[in-house]
Amino acid sequence: MGLTGSTSPAVLAIDAGNSKTDVVVVAADGSVLGKSRGGGFQPPSVGVGAAVDALAETVVAAAAAAGLADPSGAGRPFVPHVSACLANADLPVEERELGEAVQARGWGRTTEVRNDTFAILRAGLPGDAEPRGVAVVCGAGINCVGMLPDGRTARFPAIGRISGDWGGGAGLAEEALWFAARAEDGRGEPTALARTLPAHFGLDSMYALIEALHLGRIPYPRRHELTPVLFATSAAGDPIARSVVRRLAEEVVALSTVALSRLGLLDEEVPVLLGGSVLAARHPELDEQIAKLLAARAPRAVIGVVTAPPVLGAALLGLDRVEASAEARTRLRAYFG
Repeated sequence: MGLTGSTSPAVLAIDAGNSKTDVVVVAADGSVLGKSRGGGFQPPSVGVGAAVDALAETVVAAAAAAGLADPSGAGRPFVPHVSACLANADLPVEERELGEAVQARGWGRTTEVRNDTFAILRAGLPGDAEPRGVAVVCGAGINCVGMLPDGRTARFPAIGRISGDWGGGAGLAEEALWFAARAEDGRGEPTALARTLPAHFGLDSMYALIEALHLGRIPYPRRHELTPVLFATSAAGDPIARSVVRRLAEEVVALSTVALSRLGLLDEEVPVLLGGSVLAARHPELDEQIAKLLAARAPRAVIGVVTAPPVLGAALLGLDRVEASAEARTRLRAYFG
């Protein structure tokens, strides 16, 4: 497309996660013209149509913030390109289905939908670097993608245990509960988790916590609160908690080295970027184990932690697509700090 220097809308960038959605309208010179935040994007729960309907509300709000007409019924594109990085777009077939649904809204002349892990990868690459590297994201779930400038990618289905996944905030909390329950009733080894997990909710035993979770007195989403408790218990020296943390480090390194190998980057100096709430929290023991294990398997890899908002990555992917200038990408990065 070759748009350069223009302050007219060029990219509609969308980062839609399970819990929240960020949308920005970006000019070809990298200026942010408008932005909005909405709720989570969950097509498996509500269906593709309803999920995109909810997404549309956030797009309309971002367009309004940019001083643009309501795009919901305009019948013509209001940007050249839509760059959407979406949760639950885990398989290529899901990306195509969601891409068709977003393109049908008519927001842009072209639309590209990717899994939201690609946004973390693009956001974390330093300066005006080419999209070349690997990202591992550990938030509610765990995923990994790799990308080369020529468009080749490495990825995993990342849809849970049936696709071989282990880890993520939800999985870590479940693992901690499993060890703690067995420690309390005698089936497993002793662990301080049997005390620290229920104490987080003001309860005095794992039995009380199990009952509260099972009967819904503690809502299901609050299980995620137990992941930081696991790390704190590990940092205090508990062997069982520490074994779970070390297993997560092994999983992060396994994902990243397989992706590097698939792209022919295992022996090259290349960024391995860590993102998501669990990895961005910078737990010292986890960071140390990841660095140690990765150095043994990919000694030239350079670890980075991504703290920039993922919507930056979606917007940069969009600017890549419209062939915006290096100055535009620099301006956009500066906006997000």
